Amino acid sequence: MQIQVKKFYYGDIPDSGSGSAPSAKQVNPSEEWPLWEVFIRSKQGLDHKHAGSLHAADAEMAIENARDVYTRRQEGISIWVVESKYIHASKPEESGMLYDPAEDKIYRHPTFYDLPDAVKHM
Repeated sequence: MQIQVKKFYYGDIPDSGSGSAPSAKQVNPSEEWPLWEVFIRSKQGLDHKHAGSLHAADAEMAIENARDVYTRRQEGISIWVVESKYIHASKPEESGMLYDPAEDKIYRHPTFYDLPDAVKHM
């Protein structure tokens, strides 16, 4: 005989009429809620930096949770959230094929220019 164990979380709302908390499947965010990547722009910076990840039901909830988790000390002025499944990245094993073509374009590396002495901080 198998015993079913229900997981209850702080703030669970009981099912209507049953008087018990919802089943673990209904409230387990890691199984049903998508993963979101959080990017924060600080007051001193111009770019957004990756701050971390979180699970949320939708974009609005992801922004609110990101605000609560990653900007508790009011260090951010802008939050971006992106669902993780929409992020595409290059593969490390393909880096040679991706970056090697830039080596044959010497004009991108101005090491062969002679600068006059009057030019400073270049």
